Amino acid sequence: MFEPAAHARLFHVLPGADFPRALVAGLLDRMAGQPPEALARVELLVNTRRMERRIAAILDEGPARLLPSIRLVTDLGAGALAGIPAAVPPLRRRLELTQLVARLLDQQPDLAPRTATFDLADSLARLLDEMQGEGVAPDALRKLDVTDSSGHWQRSLAFVNLVETYLSDTAGPRPDPEARQRRIIEATIERWQAKPPDHPVLIAGSTGSRGATALLMQAVARLPQGAVILPGFDTDMPGAVWSALDDPRTGEDHPQFRFARLLSALDMTPGDVRPWHDTPPPCPERNRLISLALRPAPVTDQWMSEGPALTGLDTATRDLTLIEAPSQRDEATAIALILRQAAETGTTAALITPDRTLTRQVEAALDRWGIIADDSAGRPLALSAPGRFLRHVAALFGTPLTAEALLTLLKHPLAASGG
Repeated sequence: MFEPAAHARLFHVLPGADFPRALVAGLLDRMAGQPPEALARVELLVNTRRMERRIAAILDEGPARLLPSIRLVTDLGAGALAGIPAAVPPLRRRLELTQLVARLLDQQPDLAPRTATFDLADSLARLLDEMQGEGVAPDALRKLDVTDSSGHWQRSLAFVNLVETYLSDTAGPRPDPEARQRRIIEATIERWQAKPPDHPVLIAGSTGSRGATALLMQAVARLPQGAVILPGFDTDMPGAVWSALDDPRTGEDHPQFRFARLLSALDMTPGDVRPWHDTPPPCPERNRLISLALRPAPVTDQWMSEGPALTGLDTATRDLTLIEAPSQRDEATAIALILRQAAETGTTAALITPDRTLTRQVEAALDRWGIIADDSAGRPLALSAPGRFLRHVAALFGTPLTAEALLTLLKHPLAASGG
């Protein structure tokens, strides 16, 4: 698929473009003229199941062909691997951390109230996952310069020290999921260095936000037949702004920060990242506007100098609407009305938000009209029908039984499903 090169291979798809379709188009263009079985030897690693299904659906549109091997990046750790045992269940680890936090609060009651035991255990579990994924040792936390808040930091270290046991080499026979994933990726990279695969290996759609995934992306980009295809790569951002992203304190919240770290690790510049396919973005003017609007904080003054020279603002802001809602309920209702209109006219529409509360409010509003939304994030167990039933049952323990509580339980569909 690729000619020999002395440097790593990074490709990009512009923001706004249909990434799965552009990915498939570029893949088929590069496989043109090769025997049919060549495409089946391609190993394609993607970051989500939705991406996996979409790529397979596009390839199934025809004509008939052999399909590449499409897997998730996390599938590398799905099977057994010699020398790396199965991961410990997350619930077990959280219960162990809960016991450690409870003993610490017994010794130092002034650290936190007892009611915060489970919340603190969940926070420690998330910290443990992140440190294991990024390969951060406990000593790195102790060496932080926090002179201005040393008293608060020393109190926080009392909790951080609880997870040190799980970060050591003698943490036990079964690692955490993040630690196991990193071990598997490191073992895979070591195997590739000894014997590189002779078939094409591609990573597509990942930004390298996890430390273990970033390691894998660097290794794949250096393979003889490997490449990484970056989604939404900003080609309108000047080189000086790319250089400003090197400082995590000022650039980590920028959407291109992970790409900048990957370029730095591979000793490449933004100009070395080539287009994967000639698929144009739907609105280049909007890409330029967003690129300027999202400049890192230290260089936002460039709005004053570059903003007046920005052209095509009418095209960039076409079909954009600003809704200022007085409350979150009104916001959810407005969004639900827009989605209802899209459903009635047969238009494809999507709500993209990190606020799960807003998502549930929109779903509730759509449910009143008989519209069932396809929520890609799923539904929390506690809000599902079995979860609600179990919550009602658990609420009966330790409290006097009332007619209201009993009727709530007996009228639940899982309890009153008979004739």
